[in-house]
Formats: sequence, structure tokens, C-alpha cells
Amino acid sequence: MAAAFNGLSSLAVVLLAFSAPLAAVAGDPDILTDFVPSKAAGGAITDAYFAFHGFRNALSKNAPAPQNFTVVKASMAEFPALEGQSVSYALLSYPPGSVNPTHTHPRASELLLVVDGALSVGFVDTANKVYTHDLAAGDMFVFPKGTVHWQCNKGSVPAKALSAFGSAAAGLVSLPVTVFGTGIDDAVLAKSFKTDVPTVQKLNAALTPKKP
Repeated sequence: MAAAFNGLSSLAVVLLAFSAPLAAVAGDPDILTDFVPSKAAGGAITDAYFAFHGFRNALSKNAPAPQNFTVVKASMAEFPALEGQSVSYALLSYPPGSVNPTHTHPRASELLLVVDGALSVGFVDTANKVYTHDLAAGDMFVFPKGTVHWQCNKGSVPAKALSAFGSAAAGLVSLPVTVFGTGIDDAVLAKSFKTDVPTVQKLNAALTPKKP
């Protein structure tokens, strides 16, 4: 398994060169009011509009342990009161041996707090330098805006983390899915990664999102 995780770090460096344009970033626009009422709320704004309860189940002691890496988001899409506030959260759950694959957030930096278990994390900057670190419960790590980054649970017990973002809609670009699962020409990918077309086709088959 150690070799697999080392391979993940190497793949992140290779994918960074392909995804350099993804590092272009933007921030949330300022608003001229205290908050932005959602159209769904109409004119009846109460204290409930500013509350979010979506993490309760995932944080419950009785919640079943997930079998795969999972994310529960509290972004503007799930929590409309965040519009214009330039902040959002995500609750991440990592079973043993799981990975949050290489990805970027084009509109925000990410501040990750490990609340349970332990994680190995890292990012690659625009000079292709890799930064990795091992975190325990209570530790924090910042992923600069637009950088390719990842987290993995190398341990034998589950881990949980909270991530804060400097945007109400940080955005997510998953490198494996974006590169191999969106229909880019196989020959282009084979030449880009100095491999052959059959290898690219296998990756495409594994990473192309299933149609509903």
C-alpha cells in the first residue's frame, strides 16, 4: 500500500503540468447588503435561514462508518445564506486506506482541520514542488488557492476532517476525472503522459462518470 501512496504523489506532479491552466483563480464578489436572501426563501427571512444542520448525521456517534471517502458540503448550493459571505465548509470522512484524489479549488484556499484519526496530505505549487505532511487530530493544514492537492488515510482506523474555504462556492476540479473522464482525445492524452493509447483507454473506462 505504501507504494500506491507514493505513486499518488508522483502522479500529482505529472498531472500538475497538464492542469496548469486550472490554477487561474477568482474570488467572490463583494455585496452591498448584510446578506443575500435566496429566491426560494422569498421575503420571509427568519433565524432558520442562517442555520445549517447538514452535518448532524455524519457527526453522529451512531452513524455507520462509510465504506468509501465521502464529502458532505455546506456551500452556497446547500446553504443559500452563504451567498456573498465568502466562506463555506465541507465535512470529509476517510475510511482506512482511502484517498481524496488530486484536485483543485479554483476560487478558494482550503484550511483543513483533522478532527478524528490521522491523515497524510500534500499539494504541488506552480514551481512543481511537492509539500507533504502527516497530520493528527487537532492539526491543521492550508492548501493555497488553485493548487493541486490531496489527502489520504494510511492508517487502520477511520479519519474525519473539516475544511473551511474562502469562498461560498470554492469549486472543485478533480484531476483524474477531468483529464481521463471527459472525452479528451486518447492520442492527445497518450502523448501528454508519454504512454500508449490502450493505457489511456483503460484509465478512461475506469474514470468516466457513469451516466444516470
